[in-house]
Amino acid sequence: MTIISMKEADDILNAVFIKARELKLRPISAVVAEPGAIPKAYKKEDGSAMLRFEMAMGKAYAALALGRSTSLIVERAHERPLFMSFMFKASEDKIFAEGGGMLIRDKSGEVIGALGVTGDTAANDELLCAYAIRAAGLLTDHDAVALGVEVRLTNI
Repeated sequence: MTIISMKEADDILNAVFIKARELKLRPISAVVAEPGAIPKAYKKEDGSAMLRFEMAMGKAYAALALGRSTSLIVERAHERPLFMSFMFKASEDKIFAEGGGMLIRDKSGEVIGALGVTGDTAANDELLCAYAIRAAGLLTDHDAVALGVEVRLTNI
């Protein structure tokens, strides 16, 4: 198993903050986690609210734990609340079901980590994830489909 490098994690985080400032978003916090939900790198902009690490890490954890973006996890929570209630309890409430968490894949499509972004709307947090992963030369789930990699793009 390949694990995201420190340079890749730094490149991703730098891209998150460059794009967030370009879009004039609210203060952002972001974490890159290795498989196993081990934090690799974290950055928090001045003015970010308390608990932003926990939120960003909860998004990265959720993506890794359930093998899909957190936008799909939010849908799953609405579709199957009992299932997700169990998942929250089984994870000891480490899963944060809010858009802004994505798996990070290498050029072959293998999962090498996850990114969690928080601070603006779920849609903007998610946009920052996709942008930053690609800016670092890595792949999102959507990108991996072109390689024939089996990924979760829906909850079916």
